[in-house]
Amino acid sequence: MTTPPPSSTAHGGGRHLTRIAAPEGVAPGTGYSHVVWGTGRFVAVSGQCALDEKGEVVGEGDPAAQARQVFENLRRCLAAAGAGFEDVVKLTYFVTDVAHLPAVRAARDEAIAPHLLPASSAVQVAALFRPELLLEVEAFAIVPAAC
Repeated sequence: MTTPPPSSTAHGGGRHLTRIAAPEGVAPGTGYSHVVWGTGRFVAVSGQCALDEKGEVVGEGDPAAQARQVFENLRRCLAAAGAGFEDVVKLTYFVTDVAHLPAVRAARDEAIAPHLLPASSAVQVAALFRPELLLEVEAFAIVPAAC
């Protein structure tokens, strides 16, 4: 078996990220890339929860509403660093119930094109820092050094 051709994104006139959905000998992932690498400036975004700009919970008890707010917060944080979802190489999901993952994936799919999916991990946790929060997502990105 040969490695499928990598999917790369163009940024600033040149490629800076390479994604491999299924390396040789590894079962293809559904909804993520197994390997992502690139060159440029590293950006780490702290875990984002469903808090609005006033620090109030959005969508209490509603995983879909919380996931949409989380991805909006991630978008804003990435933009502050000169990055976008196309630059994300890794997402880590922390959910209080794995049953929330379909809602999280739906929000992710609204934010990230299917050919640009980053590497990812999902972990069920006992609780987050506020009991009404259902999920938290952190992101790592790489932007071209010229950004």
